[in-house]
Amino acid sequence: MKRLVIGLAALLFVASLVLAWLALRAAAPAALSPPPVVPAQAVHALLDAALPDADGKSQAFAQWRGRLLVVNYWATWCTPCRDEMPALARLQTRYGARGVQIIGVAIDDADKVRDFARAHPMNYPLLVADRAGNEQMRALGNQAMGLPYTIVIDRAGQLSAATLGRVHEDALIKLLDAML
Repeated sequence: MKRLVIGLAALLFVASLVLAWLALRAAAPAALSPPPVVPAQAVHALLDAALPDADGKSQAFAQWRGRLLVVNYWATWCTPCRDEMPALARLQTRYGARGVQIIGVAIDDADKVRDFARAHPMNYPLLVADRAGNEQMRALGNQAMGLPYTIVIDRAGQLSAATLGRVHEDALIKLLDAML
C-alpha cells in the first residue's frame, strides 16, 4: 500500500511538471507579425524624414540608414508603451553594436516627451512626431491607429515586421537574431 501511495505521488509530481511545462510553452510570446502591405514610398518617406528629439534638436532618420531599425510609436499617457520601454532599452544595449537602432517616436506633445525623457532617460532616441505622427503610422500599416505600434525596417530599407500593441522582448530577440 505504501509503495502504491509513493508511486501515485511520483506520478502526480511528474504530471504536474509536464503540465507546467506545457503552460509555459503556450504562454511564450508569438513571433512578430509579418509586415502589412504598405507602399514602398511610405517607408522611404519615414527614412527621409527628420523629427525633433526630446530637446528639440532635429534628428534625420537618414543618419541610421544601413542599420536595422526598430521604430516604436508611443505616447507618455500610454501605459503599455511605457511598460515596454525598459525592454527596448535592453535590446538597444544588447544589439546596438551589431547595427540595430531602436527609435521611439512619440505621438505626443513635445513638452510632455521632454519631461518624460528627463524623468526616465532612455539609451535610444526619443523623437517627437506630435499628432502628425498618426498619418505616418497609418501609412506604415497601423490602420487601427493604436499604440504602441512597432515596426522593424531591415538594412535595405524594407519593412520586415510590425506589431500593434505591446511588443514582446523575446519575439524581438528572435527576429533580430534571425536578421543579423
